[in-house]
Parts: sequence; C-alpha cells; structure tokens
Amino acid sequence: MRKFYLIGFALLLLFDTLGQSSFKLTAIHAQPLEASLEWIIRVFTQPWVYIAIAGYIGAFFTWMVLLKKAPVGPAFAASHLEVVTVMLVSAFLFHEHITATRIMGAVFIVAGIIFLALAEKEIIHTEHSKDDEAC
Repeated sequence: MRKFYLIGFALLLLFDTLGQSSFKLTAIHAQPLEASLEWIIRVFTQPWVYIAIAGYIGAFFTWMVLLKKAPVGPAFAASHLEVVTVMLVSAFLFHEHITATRIMGAVFIVAGIIFLALAEKEIIHTEHSKDDEAC
C-alpha cells in the first residue's frame, strides 16, 4: 500500500507541476495579453496549452484513483506539495527567485503534511488497538 501512495502522489505532483508550468509557458508565448481573437488564436496555437490540459486531466484521474484508498485529510494535504514543486520548477525554468520566505513556506507545507500523516497513522493504530480489544 505504501508503494501505491508513493507512486500515486509522485504522479499527482508530476501532472500538477506539468500543468502549472505549461500554463505559465502558454502565457509567456501568447503575449501581449489582450481581449481579441488574435490573442485566443495565439493561446490555442501554443503546444503548451495542450500539455497543460493533459497535465490537469492526468492529475484528475490520478487524484480519483488515490482517493479510492487514501484517507482524504492527509491525501488533500499531500496534494498541496504541488506548491513546493512548482516553486522549484519555476526557479529552474523561469528564473524566479526562491526567497527565504518562500523556503520557510515550503518547509511549513512539508511539515504540515508530515504532521497530518503522523496523526492519521496514530488514529489508524488506535482504531486497530480498539478493534483488537473488542475481539
């Protein structure tokens, strides 16, 4: 089951990060932003917009498969690791700065996910102990 979660959340992060990064690339290549038919054509002639859509479709189906087995609280929190991966990819692809504040935010996100996972593990352990005592 652990391998299922690791692979599933890795795929979810990959698809989410791919989608976000591709939307950014679409926006960059479709400049300048304007309310016109030409702008819409520029957007939809960029391959990045289709990669972004594919990323979101992949994330949607991966998320549905994960939710069949994963507890929703920790799973929802873990899905927000995307914020961290997008920040890292943005620094590499778009030369965005990673500031101390952003690093601190990423650490808090990761710590929160870890604490929620530990709490869920404790709840499951407590429930199994109660079930064993009832038998």
